[in-house]
Amino acid sequence: MPTTSHEQEIKIKEAPSTDYQRFEVYKDVVEADWEDWHWQIKNRIQTKEQLSNILALARDEEEGLKHSEGRLAMAITPYWANLMDAADKNCPIRRQSVPLAAEFKKYPHEMIDPCAEDRDSPVPGLVHRYPDRVLFIATEQCAMYCRHCTRRRLVGGKNLGSYAKRLDATIEYIKANKKIRDCLISGGDPLMLEDSQLEEIIKRIRDISSIEFLRLGTRVPITMPMRITEQLVTMLKKYKPIWISIHVNHPLEITPRSRKALDMLSDGGMPLGSQTVLLKGINDRPFIMKKLMQQLLISRVRPYYIYHCDLARGTAHFRTPVAAGVNIIEKLRGFTSGYAVPSYVIDAPGGGGKVPIGPNYVISQNKGRFLFRNFQGKIYKYIE
Repeated sequence: MPTTSHEQEIKIKEAPSTDYQRFEVYKDVVEADWEDWHWQIKNRIQTKEQLSNILALARDEEEGLKHSEGRLAMAITPYWANLMDAADKNCPIRRQSVPLAAEFKKYPHEMIDPCAEDRDSPVPGLVHRYPDRVLFIATEQCAMYCRHCTRRRLVGGKNLGSYAKRLDATIEYIKANKKIRDCLISGGDPLMLEDSQLEEIIKRIRDISSIEFLRLGTRVPITMPMRITEQLVTMLKKYKPIWISIHVNHPLEITPRSRKALDMLSDGGMPLGSQTVLLKGINDRPFIMKKLMQQLLISRVRPYYIYHCDLARGTAHFRTPVAAGVNIIEKLRGFTSGYAVPSYVIDAPGGGGKVPIGPNYVISQNKGRFLFRNFQGKIYKYIE
């Protein structure tokens, strides 16, 4: 019998605590190991056999696993795996991390590099598209490889070479371009680096006189929250303000354990914002997205962006109509806190940058007279 919207809404009200509800395969793992992020990385699920110990694989999952190798091969932390619903192949946690056969279908409008980052890369690992800001790809590695990854041409591989050489070239480039005031350190995931490596990157970029704004882009507090340690937070505090963008897609990802990690970052003085990818069958229902945005605010994370899923090759099964994203914004604005309403954007294919898309509230305008509607559909007139 299909699950009703009401039943789904009840299901997402509270994410499980992973501290006491582990799968059988993890029940004998001592807490000290479970809470060690190096242990989590070492024990990631990377094979069909390992995954079969946790859940009964569906046919399309088995087919997807046959082809999942090399770059962006499956890698799932034990923490994330423990959030999966073993009985539901449509579990949103499972769908984001287990390869499906659909991932290996190719469509003519999809691209290897949908945002044209390689075109806008003056030195390896650095993207300079907007006038005053750059993106530094610190590593190609992630704790868990999201199947909707837009940077799948790089992530999981080792094609960028030594991060130290890339950092040297990046520092020289930024120093030579004084208009650059904002640097986003991303990847992959920069929190996959050891504290000392990450500190070297942050310190050297922070020491550039033109840099005013420093950001980290990460999914690790959600996929492997034990990476957020007191030592890491102490190091980051030395270079604040550092803004951190957290990639989170579904309310079930915000568990007591991930909330603890987010609290540590907030208590350490790091402002947190969220980035969410709109994914078909995962978070494309307005009530799910509203719950997520509300849970983020409770966790002191300001909803920032909802991204339309990029035209990256192998992600067609995740993409929704644009109308689905517009509808979500329509159902958020006025129906929940303004702080809980992010911008819905499409990263224009071919490197056009982020374009905000939203409902049209202006009905007409003529000689200083505006006719517009509010969130309830009521019509109002404004005269300039």
